[in-house]
Amino acid sequence: MTPSFIAAYNPTAAIFHEHGCATETMLRAVRTGEPLCAILQPVRAMGTALLVVLTASSLLAASCTSTSQATTPAGTTAPSGQPAASEDPRAYYDFMLGYQAELSQDTEQALRRYLSALQEDPSSRFLKARIAALYFARGDVANAVQFAEQLRQAESLDPSTLVLLANIYAGAGEPEKALNLYDHAIAQDPSAGGTYISKGLLLVNLRRLQEAERAFQQGAEKSKESPAAYYYLGRIAVELNESERAIPHFERAITVSPTFEPAYISLAAVYESQQDRAKAVALYRKYLQDVNARSKEIRHNLVRLYIGDKLYAEALAELGKLLADDPDDLDAQLRVALIHGEQKDYQKSVQELTKILAVRSGELRVRDYLGLMYEELKRYDEAIRAYEQNLKIQPAYVDGHVHLGFLLYRLKRYNEAIPHLADAARLNPKRADAHLLLGLTYLQIEQYDRASKVFEEGIRYNPANPDLYFNLGTAYDKLNRFDDVVTAMEAALRLDPKHADALNYLGYSYAERGIKIDEALSLIQRAVALKPNNGYYVDSLGWVFFKKGLLNEALVEIKKAAALVGDDPVIFEHLGEIYLEQNLVQEGREAWIRSLELDPNNQKLMDRFRHRGLGDPAMEERIRQAKRRLSQNDAPDAVHQTAAPGPSH
Repeated sequence: MTPSFIAAYNPTAAIFHEHGCATETMLRAVRTGEPLCAILQPVRAMGTALLVVLTASSLLAASCTSTSQATTPAGTTAPSGQPAASEDPRAYYDFMLGYQAELSQDTEQALRRYLSALQEDPSSRFLKARIAALYFARGDVANAVQFAEQLRQAESLDPSTLVLLANIYAGAGEPEKALNLYDHAIAQDPSAGGTYISKGLLLVNLRRLQEAERAFQQGAEKSKESPAAYYYLGRIAVELNESERAIPHFERAITVSPTFEPAYISLAAVYESQQDRAKAVALYRKYLQDVNARSKEIRHNLVRLYIGDKLYAEALAELGKLLADDPDDLDAQLRVALIHGEQKDYQKSVQELTKILAVRSGELRVRDYLGLMYEELKRYDEAIRAYEQNLKIQPAYVDGHVHLGFLLYRLKRYNEAIPHLADAARLNPKRADAHLLLGLTYLQIEQYDRASKVFEEGIRYNPANPDLYFNLGTAYDKLNRFDDVVTAMEAALRLDPKHADALNYLGYSYAERGIKIDEALSLIQRAVALKPNNGYYVDSLGWVFFKKGLLNEALVEIKKAAALVGDDPVIFEHLGEIYLEQNLVQEGREAWIRSLELDPNNQKLMDRFRHRGLGDPAMEERIRQAKRRLSQNDAPDAVHQTAAPGPSH
């Protein structure tokens, strides 16, 4: 679990608002200086596989009643020297207009009126707190801090004002001031569980997890009927990779508040991380059945699990319910289309995607999927138009450049592919696939030096990507830089010891040069063990046996390779070589004719054919037909590998 799985402290998104405070309470606060009840939302959790996006206010609201309000401690009065608002009707009037504007969610008007009221009553702590809170709510931390500083100098601040100031300082990047203010608020009101939780969230952001856990434990002790503290205790356990310890915390949050949706989502995510998808499905279904049948997030998560398990009928049934509640749910519409694609009903998928685009023509992601479906239907011109339309709408759309470039690569329109793949690599250098495809395109047009530079650039931005090192090695091979080939392949294997392509390539390269034969055999055997049905690897194994003089073993493996890959000229060239070495001339001649039939431009083999006294291959009708076929344009393959299956033998 990475640090991104923990809640990120974001006080600038906080909202200072009332929960059940009547207008007369507001008026009393203005006249006496009493604070209002306030729930602050100081955090925004980052979306991850195990955490949900929510604000602290949604959690803290569950830990207090709607009518609770913070007041000055018993036996105290409003700070001396603060005039009652009723003594200045202008301040009272501006406040009322500001309050009405705030009720109407007109923050700008509310601020103007409160600031005007403060001019008439400059010592009002309440107005300063209100103004600071509104600045804070709209993300204007600088102005919020300005008023917070004025308040912080005052004596005898009540707990709710201290919490407000703490959140503002946290948002301003002054966590120690914030923690000090939380502690002062707790000292004044040790029973307020919400303050412990706010403090805990800030400590989480500071990566002081043990202190945060203690704060949440105290919050749970003070607010036993609030799910928030238990929920965050579970989140910390997840962050520490202690999923078993997280489970009872999430379960406790659900017991305390059976409608508390974030706990269901996090608990189900833990089950998923433990590969217990059935429990996750059961939990989501229970929530939908017993708590809230119209929860979009829960139902979408359930759909995701069904799709992952290839339970497409069940997924479509849930998507139907989502669309019945919200016919404009784009995610649901898109998932319906993609399920049809997974079921290989590409035409139906195209119809669904086209229907979405008819009303949402600017949805790039949808048109991207449409292009992919056209590719599956081999309607390449329509796919190209779809990708090009996206790039007209958004020229910097990286996926559009990658997908269009990849399709043009498959269509062997390499010069057209290069600008799009180059744009993708430039726009997002951390897109390893953009560098890979661009480099492979240069390899196809035999610009090996440019290919190597593209792979090197990709590695600069993606140093942990073994495929970039592997393909860099293939480019070095074309440039006859064998030492660099070895270095690149070894780098790929350090990053991924099970990189079968690198194992095979390096092993075959040694065998072809007649060096390190035992190491070559070991490398290739590891590759074959990983992918026993890969004919290229099996061919390499046969070839290393041949290099070791083990002709019978070599023949067995090469024949097996030919059965696995019936259209590779190198395999049949190897097969012919072994037959001829065993003096099986007719079998060897037939194998070489088959190799030249597959690659009639192999002049080196044509010369060897003649030199071995096997006749003139140019006069063979099968080879002549092959040359005629080669002059025709072949259709693109349906599938392309970004990593070559093996070295050029």
